[in-house]
Amino acid sequence: MSLFNIDFTAKEVLSTGTVILAVIILRIIVSLAVRKFAKATLRIEHRTNLVIKYLDLLVNIIAILALILIWGVDPKDIIIAISSIATVVGVAMVAQWSILSNITAGIILFFSFPFKIGDIIKIHDKDFPIIGEIEDIKAFHIALITKEGEIIVYPNNLIFQKGISILKHDYIDQEFVD
Repeated sequence: MSLFNIDFTAKEVLSTGTVILAVIILRIIVSLAVRKFAKATLRIEHRTNLVIKYLDLLVNIIAILALILIWGVDPKDIIIAISSIATVVGVAMVAQWSILSNITAGIILFFSFPFKIGDIIKIHDKDFPIIGEIEDIKAFHIALITKEGEIIVYPNNLIFQKGISILKHDYIDQEFVD
């Protein structure tokens, strides 16, 4: 007598193998495509690896959902479980919405940001305008260093909410006279 009474069907095993193979191939394709894009647009390696991790997570979540369906979990049970998890995560994220918006902004900046490390930018914030050189671009924030040596950490989601000017490296802050 066996401890586990598991009845595997050939269809479920074959489907599971197909999903696992598809995940491996898809992760390789995604990784190569992102690295090719990063190389063509001169993106930094750290940011490339970060975007690949995010996309791998998305592929894994989709694969887990596919496996759950393959192994015969009732779709109603999946919907109930997902809605319960989404409710808990939703309540937690209301307090921390900026984390998700910063990650999303970080991914968007990776694929389409108009500036790079070493550029001097001016953030047009009426209450606290900032001029600084970009020292690093991370998943949640951009690190700027001012002429005075002050390091400013600026959230990625605010980069999209403020106007930004990219200044030349030999920029001298002068008063504009008409």
